[in-house]
Amino acid sequence: MIPEVLEAKDRAGRLLPGAGLPPYTYVPGTSTPHPIRHPDGHSHGKKGKSPTPLNPERWAENRNFLLAIDLFNHGFYWESHEEWERLWRACPPESTVSRFLKGLVKLAAAGVKVRERSIHGVRRHAASAGEVFADIAAETGNDLFCGLRLTHLQFAADRAAQLPYKDELKPGEPAKVFPFVIEPEQIPLS
Repeated sequence: MIPEVLEAKDRAGRLLPGAGLPPYTYVPGTSTPHPIRHPDGHSHGKKGKSPTPLNPERWAENRNFLLAIDLFNHGFYWESHEEWERLWRACPPESTVSRFLKGLVKLAAAGVKVRERSIHGVRRHAASAGEVFADIAAETGNDLFCGLRLTHLQFAADRAAQLPYKDELKPGEPAKVFPFVIEPEQIPLS
């Protein structure tokens, strides 16, 4: 049986439809301007407030978490990586939530590595993400964490590490490079 995370390939709706997506996705090593450091970057000069730490029971109320999922599902891997990393920094170190977010950061980093054409990087980050999700499931004794099925995330990470990837992707154009989306069990009402 294929987990729903894979069946949802073309159903990537928006969890925060009112939140705008960037005009391009940053791909290191290409002509796309760095979003924060470059004056032409899509987030240059925009200093966002510190995110509210992610609470596993109230994940659907965390706009940063939902935005990161939207970014990931629409091919903005660098931006989702940054958003999940901001949440990760707001968590107590080595907490279960912190490690869960680190797994999502690594999964997004695998997407960035696809765009950089670094298959070794894709495999390394995806495998590391899968291990994190498996460890959290084993520790908590629960497959559902922050609205996401850990087994689905683990399967997605394993799948990401095994796929062949297209060589030609336009720099800066968001492109879903994985045949899955991350979809919470319960979609919050906007």
